[in-house]
Amino acid sequence: MNITIVGAGATGGYFGARLAASGLNVTFLVREKRAAQLREKGLVIKSVVEDLTLATPQIAINAEDIPACDLVLLGLKNYQLAASLPQLKVLVNRGAKILPFLNGVEHFEILAKELGQENVLGGVCKIISTLDSEGTIHHTSKVHQIIFGELEPSGKEFCLGLEQAMAKANFKVKYTENILNEIWSKYAFIAVFSGVTSAGDLTTDQICAHEATVKVYRRSLEEMKSLADAYGVALSEDFVEQNVEGLPKYAKGSTSSMHQDMRKGLLLEVESLQGAAIRLAGRKNMELPTIETLYGLIKPYEMGSVE
Repeated sequence: MNITIVGAGATGGYFGARLAASGLNVTFLVREKRAAQLREKGLVIKSVVEDLTLATPQIAINAEDIPACDLVLLGLKNYQLAASLPQLKVLVNRGAKILPFLNGVEHFEILAKELGQENVLGGVCKIISTLDSEGTIHHTSKVHQIIFGELEPSGKEFCLGLEQAMAKANFKVKYTENILNEIWSKYAFIAVFSGVTSAGDLTTDQICAHEATVKVYRRSLEEMKSLADAYGVALSEDFVEQNVEGLPKYAKGSTSSMHQDMRKGLLLEVESLQGAAIRLAGRKNMELPTIETLYGLIKPYEMGSVE
């Protein structure tokens, strides 16, 4: 199977490198700056599971230079999606399917509209990884999993083949016929986890130290679960309790990637997470008062600094 990874950052770079090491034909479609970095140093992963270095990863700057592609793994930030669409169209026109790992749910509508619903798969990834200034990927948890499934019945055969193709890679692979549940479960969690940590400038242990703050966390989870229900996705009955009870289990000082980005003055995905929840609720004539509050507190930092 020929796979193209759009971006070689903390997510795409990690899974792409593992797939390449397993013997699959993997090309990294990257910008010139990242390409120069990869040519000079290779693709380097420092992992609690297993370190890996691809000395000469297969690189492309333009999709036109990729002769064959069966699958595109999309590991971008939501604010990078629009700029990537022309490249994605080239690959889809050559027969590729798109497997996105973006946060949230709105990107599925965009991809389906621009590339055709039949060409888009559903997927989520679970990993804690970062990219340092030297281009090295640091994988700091034993969690590393890809979960995927078809959004249209016609995609099932491809997904089953993909499950087999990825079987030898050094990360967990799961195919599911209920991918929407996985997508919404992750979205609901991230919208709350990123929202409370970022809006309050809080780590998990700081949240746990105050019952009033835990109450905000709980109410946010309840609102997101209700939103999923409104869209026909039934999250597990213990979704709220499971996530509240999971807070004290994080290592001291743990926080969300959005909160880390806020601290660094980077762009934030507030529109794709909290903003999207508000828009989706509006379609169903629902209100999410706690999520709306989190959104209002984070929004001024969206562009990296308060104007």
